Amino acid sequence: MTPQISLIIPAHNEAEFLPACLDAARTAADRIDPAIEIIVVLNRCSDETEVIALRNGCRIVREDAKNLSQIRNAGAAAATGEILVTCDADSRMHPNTFREIILRLGRGKVVGGGAMVLPERWSLGIIASGFSILPYLAFTGVSFGLFWCHRHDFEAIGGFDTRFVSVEDVDFARRLKAHGRKSGRSWGTLLWQPLITSCRKFDQFGDWYLLRNPSFVRKVFRGTDRQAADHFWYDVRSD
Repeated sequence: MTPQISLIIPAHNEAEFLPACLDAARTAADRIDPAIEIIVVLNRCSDETEVIALRNGCRIVREDAKNLSQIRNAGAAAATGEILVTCDADSRMHPNTFREIILRLGRGKVVGGGAMVLPERWSLGIIASGFSILPYLAFTGVSFGLFWCHRHDFEAIGGFDTRFVSVEDVDFARRLKAHGRKSGRSWGTLLWQPLITSCRKFDQFGDWYLLRNPSFVRKVFRGTDRQAADHFWYDVRSD
């Protein structure tokens, strides 16, 4: 059966988090009739990520580039569903996520969207750090974390821009929103189906890190600073 939804999960040494991500996706899939496929894009994995993915019936794609745009695009290129959904391996979607995506796209009034993102734990530092990046996100007028759209719209904007080594997701959302506007479709946010994401970056760098390092935040949101991207994402879990 051809799947209606393809879920794409980038994964670099995600053995700790992937099981919960997949469990949440399966729960959401059980609430819809159309078939889904789950594609795990292995990126320089040296742990049990691949074993876990195969054990859970996922399709495997390999992309070793230290570039999340290339990693996500590799998963999209292998996908066969008419709806593409991306989710990070350290996050857990809401049980009604797929059902709401199908409903919204079926109405034809939205081009796609993101989701409300909630941390798995709260602290004063995490709240303050969230406010420190809010101006950057508010400027784009888009949500992030989990992206969803029709394949043809994904392809129309060229997928994720490989020139970006960080905030490729914000750039993708901004361009998808602009693309939808041309046909009178708006950007959608799953407010009542939030994405729960891990706080491992705060665990690694400290809850106050982003607030205390505004110059680093500026570098990240430029999107092309390789040193900043490697420091925070690509090399931080190289073991």
